[in-house]
Amino acid sequence: MCTLHANSAREALVKMCTLPLLAGENVSAGFVVPTVAASVDLVVHLGTDHRGHRRVREVIGVTGRAEGDVIETSELYSYVDGQLRRGDGYPPHAERYEQAGYELGELLGDGLTGSPRASSGARSY
Repeated sequence: MCTLHANSAREALVKMCTLPLLAGENVSAGFVVPTVAASVDLVVHLGTDHRGHRRVREVIGVTGRAEGDVIETSELYSYVDGQLRRGDGYPPHAERYEQAGYELGELLGDGLTGSPRASSGARSY
């Protein structure tokens, strides 16, 4: 688990990929991007509301796949019209939740049981 400052969950992934490249020529995007994609499962973005309270604005799942310099993500939750709404994405590694005794569909609040949806909702950013 870590924290970093970014304007969105996807921007946080970009920062995680960019900052190691500042170390010099011995580190390349070809190494960093797939490593970040394989190492991060979820990104939770917090923002402040008009009262200055922190609120969850977005939750994305990182599928573990990368094409070139782009990491594939799936939207789990996003803040729309003053509410955090369930997206159509599904987090990676559903089996880890089941092994820990959790029903992933119930945790996500979408009533799904068993395996992930047929449509993963994965997107590339």
